[in-house]
Amino acid sequence: MPRVFRIGPYTVYFWANEGDPSEPVHVHISDGIPSANATKVWITRAGKCYLCNNNSHIPERVLGNLMEIIEARSGEVLEKWLSFFGCASYFC
Repeated sequence: MPRVFRIGPYTVYFWANEGDPSEPVHVHISDGIPSANATKVWITRAGKCYLCNNNSHIPERVLGNLMEIIEARSGEVLEKWLSFFGCASYFC
């Protein structure tokens, strides 16, 4: 699972097996060891974040802050997504 970046103790990453065809652009967030079932955040075509699930049980306030940072860095997320997966589609 390619790491996109870290925010404090949280790792923002892609899960390498995203299906065929691959899922829309998104990141997973975990505090500790990355897993396929971690919090998932979709990145929209406009670079905004949309919470898919909070399976990592990140506190709401912390999650909101993490999503703001991910939105601010959505261009970087997309660049790394394209570099790793080769193509991109969007949830919305």
